[in-house]
Amino acid sequence: MATPTEATKAGTPSSSPAPKPAALPGEASRAMPDGFPPWAKEFAELYYAGTTCLFILHGNVHDLLPLGESGSADYGGLPEFLATQLFGAWDLVLRHDLSQGLRVYAGTDVGRLRKMTTLAIDRIGEPKSWPRDPDAVLALLDQFVRQLLMEESPERQIRLGIILDYAQFLIPAADLAQTAGAQATRLVRLLSWAQNPYIKRHNIAFCLLTDQLAEMNERLVVSSHVAALHIPMPDRNARERFASRFHSGGDAARAVAGFTPAQLAELTSGLNLVNLERLLSGAGQSGEVFDLKELKKLKKGLIERQARGLVEFVEPSHTLGDFVGNDAVRHRLEEDTALLLRARLDAAPMGYLVCGPVGTGKTYLAECFAGSVGIPCVKLRNFRSRYVGETEANLEQVLTVLRAMGPVVVIIDEADAALGNREAGGDSGTSSRVFSMIAAQMGDTRYRGMLVWMLLTSRPDLLPIDLKRQGRAEVHLPLFAPRTQDEITFMVRAMARKNRTGLAEVAVPPGLAGRGLSGADIESIVLAAKRRALGHERERIDREDLAAALDDFIPSAQGLEKEKQELAAVLECTSMSFLPLEWQERVKAPDGRTRLQERMAAIRRLLEE
Repeated sequence: MATPTEATKAGTPSSSPAPKPAALPGEASRAMPDGFPPWAKEFAELYYAGTTCLFILHGNVHDLLPLGESGSADYGGLPEFLATQLFGAWDLVLRHDLSQGLRVYAGTDVGRLRKMTTLAIDRIGEPKSWPRDPDAVLALLDQFVRQLLMEESPERQIRLGIILDYAQFLIPAADLAQTAGAQATRLVRLLSWAQNPYIKRHNIAFCLLTDQLAEMNERLVVSSHVAALHIPMPDRNARERFASRFHSGGDAARAVAGFTPAQLAELTSGLNLVNLERLLSGAGQSGEVFDLKELKKLKKGLIERQARGLVEFVEPSHTLGDFVGNDAVRHRLEEDTALLLRARLDAAPMGYLVCGPVGTGKTYLAECFAGSVGIPCVKLRNFRSRYVGETEANLEQVLTVLRAMGPVVVIIDEADAALGNREAGGDSGTSSRVFSMIAAQMGDTRYRGMLVWMLLTSRPDLLPIDLKRQGRAEVHLPLFAPRTQDEITFMVRAMARKNRTGLAEVAVPPGLAGRGLSGADIESIVLAAKRRALGHERERIDREDLAAALDDFIPSAQGLEKEKQELAAVLECTSMSFLPLEWQERVKAPDGRTRLQERMAAIRRLLEE
């Protein structure tokens, strides 16, 4: 058997490198500081266990982190945290991104930078001679790593940390057929580093930084030799520590004098520290004293930008008291609202499925709930993209922000079209991956009461059963058009208030029950009556205006389609009390559900002909 020296001479790395230090940041006698974030402790455990040397740090990677253990510590970016904290006692730290190329990196420590630069010149050459092309940079690093592995003298072995920033542009997500040439070379090189047992036994670590894991090449991400560590959004304690720095005096302290650091931490849930600094620094520069309304307004704008415009805050003026008809559904939401207002999140449902024919007020009900519930409410905008990996990256960003915001109500309109299903559907598996991410988040019971989902659809039969099961969108609320004269009268008055229109006391004509008018139909009739009243130079709608609008209105002719949607809502309902009496009788009848299913199947066949 060859000795280490003989093996080195033969061109094989020595199998007996200097042992790794016992704990970060490199001092054998120093334990991991208590103030280090959990992901940094996991980094150290994995690294010193020898399981991996290549880490993908993803998530909130462009935020600020404390550069020390005390509450008065300075803050810096993730690369600075790595260089000064995790690799604080290492011999050489190199950082690379496509803009600035490869460089020695020591944060703000000028003395350490000089020492590392001298070492780098000795081992790699003058920094001015280092290549700019990313493929040439990786080749240079590979040559340097091989040189370190071949070193026989313990004095020549060094501890090397390599930080590759914006790694998604080096190893972007792509199909195998598109991964060729330089991109394939980079991928194989990184995988070879991660799998190399000699590198794992040396003091060499590679850190790839990316804000969205979905934008990285999947073959690298799922490799068993690579560790992907999520950098979370700051929690309440982290925001409070950061906010306390702005109460030490100056313009910012005067601007936020009305809030304690604990209150600021509570009110700024969902913001990262960069945006929190922007908010508090901006308050100091404006010279105005913050009030709650202004704080919420600024927070809303910052979170919408932080989520890349993929979420929209819902702040309606109407509440559940303005919702007419479907009384059992409204009562259930009022009960849940009371639980949320009492902070009894453990008793709140994971989510709701709101279904019913078009025009029955699904979106309006969600907005009324948002106006009553007392916690932030957002609508999920279209996060899909035509580019590979971007849809999943958008959704990952949205979910990260929502988890940090909680408690929050998330409204997804047209959920059957937005959420996808298990089938690939010819889109390279994007829909199935989106479905998997949404289903996993909706079923995570750690977020019960923190993320309350409201899925709105007129076709609940098209939603995958996985999303409708108990533990996800577990409460199914069916909505139906108003049936009685009192319900229709109440809705006419509600629609008049919604559209800022005066209404005479006796404006609603009798005999409207049984005409099958939906909420959308009634709103259209009210608007037509409003136009007629304004044409006669009147601000209030009277009975003649409504009667004329009713006579002129032609309801939709899609009778079978509406019946199918109503049947789908009945079949999806999870509580008999949510159904009108006539539907309860039909469901309770012998073979009632079977008959309803047969009727729905018959309608499908008729519509397909």
